[in-house]
Amino acid sequence: MEKSSRLPGFYRLSVEERLNIVSRFSNLDDDEKRILTDGSSLDELDLMIENVIGKIEIPLGIAVNFLINGRDYLIPMAIEEPSVVAAASNAARIARSGGGFKATSTEPIMIGQIQLIAKNPESAKEKILENKENILDIANSRDKILLDLGGGAKDLEVRIIDNMVIIHLLIDVRDAMGANIVNTMAESVAEYIEEITSGKIYLRILSNLAVKRLARASVSIPRDALSEEEMNGIIKAYEFALIDRYRAVTHNKGIMNGIIAVALATGNDTRAIESGAHGYASISGRYLPLTTWEIDEDGNLNGRIELPLAVGIVGGSTTAPYAKVSLKILNVKTARELSEVMASVGLAQNLAALRALSTEGIQKGHMKLHKRRLKNV
Repeated sequence: MEKSSRLPGFYRLSVEERLNIVSRFSNLDDDEKRILTDGSSLDELDLMIENVIGKIEIPLGIAVNFLINGRDYLIPMAIEEPSVVAAASNAARIARSGGGFKATSTEPIMIGQIQLIAKNPESAKEKILENKENILDIANSRDKILLDLGGGAKDLEVRIIDNMVIIHLLIDVRDAMGANIVNTMAESVAEYIEEITSGKIYLRILSNLAVKRLARASVSIPRDALSEEEMNGIIKAYEFALIDRYRAVTHNKGIMNGIIAVALATGNDTRAIESGAHGYASISGRYLPLTTWEIDEDGNLNGRIELPLAVGIVGGSTTAPYAKVSLKILNVKTARELSEVMASVGLAQNLAALRALSTEGIQKGHMKLHKRRLKNV
């Protein structure tokens, strides 16, 4: 039987009923269900960071209705803000009428930056490029397993800024977020670069502006799925963000509501993702929205998102029990697939926000759910 994420009335069910549906969809066992309901012990958390004294709780919700590249997904989202999960689910329901979301991604290439101070930057640049293969070989000697998986240092780029020579080591990190291996490789080549350039290396660190590691998603909403007023309102809201940076920041914050919630649920680095997204939004020299919206000649509403998403499904906090269960619910097989799902969630979140903002306003639905929460405080 085909699994479907189209679950009408899911929000009306009890927590236990929802968990049982998700468990059947994702084949969770009793131990995995307990991880979601009981959380980690303080002893386990004490191994994650320093000076642990307790823990805080963030709800884990499930966004339903998502159809991405022809496949149904239940989306785990960890977030404290009411209405975000509901909005994503509603937008995904609307998107299904046009075949859901279509998503793609580039290879998982991360950038390791190396800062070299040289008396003759041009000469140093030439030396680095002449010895590129040696530099890549040194970097790749640090992780033979990654190399066997098809990853590793693939190329390098060199820029000159004043007396600084900036080397970008381009590393395919496969299914990891990649921070540790990128930093390790960048550090490993520093001595050799100093030797061949007679310069001095200072910083050796990954860049969170992962412009080589992009995720894209698109959606086409049929003209009869939304009213003319709603479609025109979405376009006007998008155009506002396009010309005004104050609005663009809030426009993108709404997108990140969805993306960061999935990142947190799956044990990914939310700060790296957030900084990379906002950096990419301003890469042209102007701060711009991460999405585009237009109405085509047939009257369909077409949306698109593109942003860097350096996410992993192995290593780091993705090995935490809750993250493993969230990844099992998603059933993603690669880091690229996870990034495509997250981009689709961001686009759905933006669709929901622009639709609400340009019609009845954001507060009606938001405050209804907020009041429900306050009753229990």
